[in-house]
Amino acid sequence: MTQENGILPYFHVDAFADRPFTGNQAAVMPLESWLDDAVLQAIGEENNFAETAFYLPDPTGEADYELRWFTPTIEIGLCGHATLASGHIILSQNPDKDQVTFRTRKAGVLTMMRDGEGYALELPAYPPAPKERPDVVALIGGTPIETQFHEGRYNVIRYETADEVLALKPDLKALGAMGNEQFICTAPGIDTDALSRVFVPGGGVDEDSVTGSAHAVLTPYWAAQLGRDSFTAYQASGRGGYVNCRLDGQKAWLGGKCVTVVEGLFRL
Repeated sequence: MTQENGILPYFHVDAFADRPFTGNQAAVMPLESWLDDAVLQAIGEENNFAETAFYLPDPTGEADYELRWFTPTIEIGLCGHATLASGHIILSQNPDKDQVTFRTRKAGVLTMMRDGEGYALELPAYPPAPKERPDVVALIGGTPIETQFHEGRYNVIRYETADEVLALKPDLKALGAMGNEQFICTAPGIDTDALSRVFVPGGGVDEDSVTGSAHAVLTPYWAAQLGRDSFTAYQASGRGGYVNCRLDGQKAWLGGKCVTVVEGLFRL
């Protein structure tokens, strides 16, 4: 049974998780060759996770694999948790390998390696800059102490306390009408250095569970706020997940574990 007759390997992985039903769910689907984009998008919609990751051996030799990510509605330029999940599957199947590299279409080459009982994932660091966003604040609510923005359409909305972030009830329909922007609401943590909630309704994900790409923004932001290069973070979604963050020049290293929940076949 191969891709040629419509049978694809399928893995359901909980990323940034040390047990099932926590962290962020990703579908991971190795391919032999790229399917039509419309088929990849239809599979992303069918899986209905925040992201479905597809990878195949990199024909350019620049990296080990080429990697793409699809939400239920669009292809995106960077996804941390589904990259972590993909690397987890590859390294689990290759116990002699300590790291794996992925060539992506918009985020460059990403590296993931074993790190103790978990993994460390290298993403580009996306430092935000101050920008007034009264339209966003009006839709998210609360009284943030500052707003920042990165040109990748990442909005950082900073609050004084974690309780303010936990209490937010944003207007998701109105935020979604603004397009595929990420709204990262953050404050000092309760049992971690930083806490966040992340909303991406314009990308088909109302509230994400644990968002690697958001921590590519939060890593340089909180490193500057805390005055040190490493810190702990918690994304306070319904499922929740912990991320160890480290800034290394223009790279954000994110640490976490993964759990394979389902291994099976997907029939086209």
